[in-house]
Amino acid sequence: MDEKEKKTDILEKGAILQRDGETYAIAPHSPAGLLTPEKLRTIADVAEKYNVAAIKISSSQRIVLVGLKEEDIDSAWDDLGMKPGSAIGVCVRSVRVCPGTTFCKRGKQDSLSLGLKLDEKYHSMQLPAKMKIGVSGCLFSCSESAVRDIGFIGDAKGFKCYVGGNASSNPRVGELIAEGLSEEDALLLTEKIIDYLKAKNSKKRLGKVIEENGLEQFKKEIGLV
Repeated sequence: MDEKEKKTDILEKGAILQRDGETYAIAPHSPAGLLTPEKLRTIADVAEKYNVAAIKISSSQRIVLVGLKEEDIDSAWDDLGMKPGSAIGVCVRSVRVCPGTTFCKRGKQDSLSLGLKLDEKYHSMQLPAKMKIGVSGCLFSCSESAVRDIGFIGDAKGFKCYVGGNASSNPRVGELIAEGLSEEDALLLTEKIIDYLKAKNSKKRLGKVIEENGLEQFKKEIGLV
């Protein structure tokens, strides 16, 4: 086996091996997709300094630097001064958030407030299986919350909670398990769901775990019935 075949993702550095088998992509974390002009300038400066092949906006609301040489990864992170986004690994991969009532005229609930609190508490948390969370401020659901492991969608009465969704090779729309939730309710329910997944200790996504154990049993175990 030659050196090229031995290369793989470098989890501890948040570096994802690219198709060429030689270079890597890194994704600085931008909670709720929010960035300042200063951070944007820094990202651009790092991209130019290390001559990256591309700058890509990901579906998880991150700006990805593609095509870094392995020997440049550490210094690129030092120059960025940002935490890695958890684009790989068995953990809470992303908390995708829409503008909500902070900016959007259609917003019914403050998705940014809830999303930032969820991101701060759970982003990169190690779990038995990967997890994605979505928070949308209205029924248009721009964060595609119904196809996230845990998804919240705002309406005039509060947040609706969907669980077990994913958009993988076998797409699954999440199950609606609660409505009219306040932000505090949503945070507490998320904690109970994640505790449930930890207790099951399954490598399968939340939707599969719910299917195997039954929705009503799941709701019972997290205190909804």
